[in-house]
Amino acid sequence: MPVVTAVEAQQWLIEKIAHWLSVPSEDVPPETYFDELDLDSTEALILAGEMENWLGFELGTTTLWYHPSIKDLAEYIAEESAARAGENHAASA
Repeated sequence: MPVVTAVEAQQWLIEKIAHWLSVPSEDVPPETYFDELDLDSTEALILAGEMENWLGFELGTTTLWYHPSIKDLAEYIAEESAARAGENHAASA
């Protein structure tokens, strides 16, 4: 599984959120907090599910609570992706 960088995760999140909100990607700054977005709980769950499918691993239920902005979540995803890739590499060595 390839490592996802913070830039890749941030871009993915921005594109998905922009699509949900029907706005251009440029209108979704990385500093945006998730509670500022007009996503209802169903949309947030769908977004989280799509993100988990894209990443290939589950995010904890409190992930958005502890990483409340697009930028914060993207950095967390990059760290988690790198850690998981390291675990997989060590297991296959």
